[in-house]
Amino acid sequence: MGGFGGWLAQFAQVRGAIGDLARDAAADTDWPEGPDELETYTDHLDAAGASPAALETLTEAWARYAARR
Repeated sequence: MGGFGGWLAQFAQVRGAIGDLARDAAADTDWPEGPDELETYTDHLDAAGASPAALETLTEAWARYAARR
């Protein structure tokens, strides 16, 4: 898993929202491999019925990821 998914995986042992997102992504067999754009992951979580809090966590995580690219 590369790109955002790979970056997110490093937080799987972290407590809190980003860790929850990382663990959920790791367990999700349909987690997108790309394209590496926020919309890809937002659409995926929307389709899965994610909560507004999960979408907010995704957006915050993406901002951290994008800042390091």
